[in-house]
This record gives sequence, C-alpha cells and structure tokens, in this order.
Amino acid sequence: MKDYLVIVESPAKAKTIERYLGKKYEVKASMGHVRDLPKSQMGVDVEENFKPKYITIRGKGDVLKDLRKSAKKAKKIYLAADPDREGEAIAWHLAHILNVDENSDCRVVFNEITKDAIKESFKHPRSIDIDLVNAQQARRILDRLVGYNISPILWKKVKKGLSAGRVQSVAMKLIVDREKEIETFEPEEYWSIEAEFLKNETVFEGQFYGENGKKQELKTEADVKEIINKLDKKFTIEKVTKRERKRNPAQPFITSSLQQEAARKLNFRAKKTMMIAQQLYEGIDLGKKSGGITGLITYMRTDSTRISDTAKSEAYDYILEKFGKEYHGGNKPKKNNEGAQDAHEAIRPTSVNRDPKSLKEILSRDQYRLYKLIWERFLASQMAPAVMDTMTVHLFNNNIEFRATGSKVKFKGFMKVYIEGTDDNKKVEEKFLPDLSEGMVVDSKEIVPNQHFTQPPPRYTEARLVRTMEELGIGRPSTYAPTLDTIQRRGYVTLDNKRFIPTELGTIVNELMEEFFPEIIDVDFTVKMEGDLDSIEEGKRNWVSTIDEFYKDFSKRLEKAEKEMEKIEIKDEPAGIDCEECGHPMVYKMGRYGKFLACSNFPDCRNTKPILKEIGVKCPKCEEGNIVERKSKKRRTFYGCDRFPECDFVSWDKPIQRPCPKCESLLVEKKNKKETQVQCTNCDYKEEVQS
Repeated sequence: MKDYLVIVESPAKAKTIERYLGKKYEVKASMGHVRDLPKSQMGVDVEENFKPKYITIRGKGDVLKDLRKSAKKAKKIYLAADPDREGEAIAWHLAHILNVDENSDCRVVFNEITKDAIKESFKHPRSIDIDLVNAQQARRILDRLVGYNISPILWKKVKKGLSAGRVQSVAMKLIVDREKEIETFEPEEYWSIEAEFLKNETVFEGQFYGENGKKQELKTEADVKEIINKLDKKFTIEKVTKRERKRNPAQPFITSSLQQEAARKLNFRAKKTMMIAQQLYEGIDLGKKSGGITGLITYMRTDSTRISDTAKSEAYDYILEKFGKEYHGGNKPKKNNEGAQDAHEAIRPTSVNRDPKSLKEILSRDQYRLYKLIWERFLASQMAPAVMDTMTVHLFNNNIEFRATGSKVKFKGFMKVYIEGTDDNKKVEEKFLPDLSEGMVVDSKEIVPNQHFTQPPPRYTEARLVRTMEELGIGRPSTYAPTLDTIQRRGYVTLDNKRFIPTELGTIVNELMEEFFPEIIDVDFTVKMEGDLDSIEEGKRNWVSTIDEFYKDFSKRLEKAEKEMEKIEIKDEPAGIDCEECGHPMVYKMGRYGKFLACSNFPDCRNTKPILKEIGVKCPKCEEGNIVERKSKKRRTFYGCDRFPECDFVSWDKPIQRPCPKCESLLVEKKNKKETQVQCTNCDYKEEVQS
C-alpha cells in the first residue's frame, strides 16, 4: 500500500513524477478539470451573488471513482496540478470532492518536471491559494455570463450556432477594423533615387537624402527630375562616420513570443505550438540510459522572462565550454514585460546540456523543431551581444546629398546560435562598402529614380494578432490559442495566405456587438477587466463585487438587445450551377473550414461539394480532367484531378502547364522558405524561379 497519493492532470506527467518520487507515492491523473459549469444551462445564480453551480464533467465518473478509492487508502493527498489559475482551480475542485482540507499543506507546484524540481517542491507544500481560485472562478463566470446571454440573442436574430465570447469579440473587432482600414486606404505616391557609385572598379550603392543639409521627401516625378537635372557625374565624400553598434539578444520565450516565433519560423498555428509544448513539458521517453520519461521544457503558459539562478549557472558553464568566455553575456538583470504576473519562469529547456542534436532521433519532427527553437532562444538570451561595425558615407554633388551605409559583423556573440525572426522575414545581411575617406571623389555609374505607393496596413497573421493582443493587454497566455481557434470555427474569419479576413457573418456579428454591447468589444474596458481579475488573484479585489459591477450595466444592455435588435437574414450566395442530384440551384455556404457548395433544396437534398479552384493545368494522368487545388483533413493544400475518383492523380507540389524541356514529363513548383524551384517529376531538370 502506498502512503501518499499525488494527483496531477495528465497520465504522461503522472508516470514521470511517480518514478521521481519513489515507492511510497502513487501518482494518478485527473485528466484535467473534473468539475465545471453545466453546458446545458447558465449554471450561475445571479440572484445569489453569482453562485456557480458545479457538476461533474460527463465522462469523469470512472476517473473520480478511481481517485476516491486511492484517496481512502492514502495517509496524505497532494494536489499537483499546473502552476496557474486553472491548475489552482483543479486542485480546489479535487479537494472538495476528496474531502481534503484546502487550508492544509496539500498543494504542490513546480515549474519543470525534473527530478530535482519535483523533490524540492514536495519539501515545500502549501495550502490552496483561494485568491488564485477566485480569479479563475471570476473569469469563468464572467465569460459564462457574456457567452450564455449574448449567444442566444445572436441565434434568434442572426443564425444558429453563433457565439460571442468576452476575449474573442475583441479579437474579432481588431480583424474587422483592420479590414476597414484596408478598404478605405488611399495610396499616396512617393519617389526615391538610388545611385551606383564607382571606386576603383568597386561598385557600391547610395540613396538620395536631401538638399542643402536638410532631409527631403520626393512626392512627384517632377521633384525627382528637378534633383536629377542638378546632378553631374562627380560626387565628393564630405563625411565618413564609423561606429561600433551592439545588438542584444532576444529575451527567452514567454507564451506569446513562442507562438509568434513558431508561426514565423516553423509555420505552426498557435494551437499546434501549445499542444507540442505541452508534450515537451509533460515528458518524453528518452530511454532508460537517459533517464526514461523526462520533461524537456519548463511550464509553457507564462508571461515572465525570469530565469532561475540554476538555469543561468548551467548556461554559463555550457557557453564557456562550447564557445569561450567572451560569448557569455554576463549577469545583467533582464527587464520583465510590463504587467507580467511573474508567477513562474520563462519557457526554457530543463537542461541546456540536453542539446537538440542529441534528441533528434528520439523526438518527432515537430517536437524536435519546437524544442530546438526553445533551446536556441534560451541559450542565445544568456550570450553576449553581437557587435556590428557600421559605416555611413555622405556624398555631395551641387549641395545634393546621397548617403551610403554599410555594416559587417565584428563579433557574432549570440548570433552564433540564434537570430529572432521578423514578420516580413528580413534577415540580417552584411552590406559591404569599400575603403572610403573624406575628400575622395567618386563617379556615379547609374542614377535610378523609383516610383512607390504607400501600402495599407497588413492583415493580421496569427503571430501578429497574438502580439497585438499581448501589447494591448487583452487576454492572458492561456487564452490566445483557444481564442484564435474559436473565431475560425464559428466562421467569423477565414485564413487566406495565413492572414485573417473577416467573413460577412463575422462583420455582421461585430456590427451588432458594437451597437448593443460596445463595452464588451472595447479594448480599454477589456484591459481594465483583465486588471481587475489580476487584482482578485493578488487578493486586492472581491470577485463577487467585481462581477456585480460589470453585470449591472450588462443586464440593461441585454434587455435592450432583446427588444431592439432586428432579425438579420444572411442570404446564401448563388453559385451559378445546378445540383446534379435534384436540379435545384447550388449556393455557397459557410462551414467550419470556410466556404463550400450546398444544394438550396436542403434538407430535402443534402448534396454538398467542396469549392474547387482550377489552376489551368490538364491532368497529366488521364489527360481529360483539370488539375484543381484541394485541402487535406489537416487543411494542407494539395493538387488532384477534378475527375476523382475516376482518376486518382495527386501531387503535394503545384503542377505547371508546360512540359519538361528535357523529357516532356510533368513540371511542378517546389517551395521552401528560401526559394521556389521548378522541377521535373521524372528527370533531374531544375530551374530557379525569379521572385
């Protein structure tokens, strides 16, 4: 018989922790939450101080039966759910179900699943933090009041199956507002002048800066001609500025920055990033020689960039051994993000000595890629800044100034390991300038005017939207991924080229929210509410009075919406073709994965078809059908014959119209992050595609 029962959330975590704690401990999994508000009703008694009605989650009966059985035999029960609000709430619910005194030292928390961290955490058990529990309860009840009151109104007035969540509605507003900005944007013309200069057979580039010592904008072609007409071939170098510039490494990952960087570098959706990070946190079987199931990263829901002294010390030793003392960044304190809760550390490897290369054969491809990203980011954060030598040359011709800039890496520092990605995928490139000095005269080889037009703001990618929500203070680390998932599942947005576009339905719902529930989608209001929830967590606010304060005005708006919101009929868009089964017109419908074709005679006829996008290429296999773009179950694009299933031709790469000049076989476009190539599917013929 075991003396102690430890309850965690997942079976994978349970196995690892049981091995670390030894024979006296039995570790069981609750499989997440065991109690929640009922799905079939509000579950909140507004008249009784918003008292929640908790019920056992369907399907958890056997889990609870097993936990109760083990609890009766144990001398002591430890509740070891995740170290956040949700984890604290799970522990609190388990304490109530298993009759554990919440004020006893029953709660154990750890930031990483390693032997040392687990054993140390069991030396310092504590009582359940009721402020954390109340913060989670307040958020859950608040979201329930919003969702379960507004959603039925939208069902009646617009369409069944709609929802309006507290955070999702603000995210939706950001996307709709950005689309409006794009639609109303009026491009403005502007010009630039680039020059190529020649110095001893070496060509270098410079750009027009201004005239008579002042920076000047070129708005029209006439402005450009006026400048060019004043220029002759000879330019005098009047000033050369050389300086050393330091570039600091990015801080270790928090939840939002991990989601952003995984989107940029790995093409991961936020939901996928968090799922794989959870696997790395809970533990991977490294084999008996390497310690069995081991947690590879620290807890992945955090807004803190803090790093433990132990991790810093380990990184210091690693950097000294692998790179040398000059590559270590010293022990300067890193500034935390404003408003960060700092509940636990940044996301980092549990041991920097476990380098990605040593785990490549053990991890799945996606696990390896995400672990490598986390490992490199952490190690780089502890390394020395990169040092760049920069040079700016000021060239003059008839009081008209051009400037040429160059830079080269003098000392790589952290860049030897990792460079942070950008939304536009720009890379750090060295720009060479020849040896130039003041008083030199150089010839202009070519002067080229370029016309430009200002561009509208870009649509949100997942990474950009997460960053914006974080900057504005909307939601918290645990809410980003489910929020983005919800607005897509509801059909409020579609993804085109990895960018969010609001659907007609999404725009209509947003307009209704703006008219009847403006505070729900108001950024400032949402940020204030997040602050109030944080204050509850810190024990500075009462959760009941916080919700009551919100509900007084909200209930009045609900009454107004019920009476005044007009019923909106969203008409199906005709597709221009007839149903092959019953002859009625086909229409475009919006589903979970975007638009599809459906018969207008529904429910009598249930014929549906995907919308096929032709690419203008005949099928190379049957030579009768056309190649169309399709989507796999995992939403990955592939290409197939429109005569399927009669013809089973498929290709992950996009076929192109012309045949291979070498063997007459099919040519396809192969893309990677750096380039696009045209390749033959039969022989070794290749050609570069100019971007």
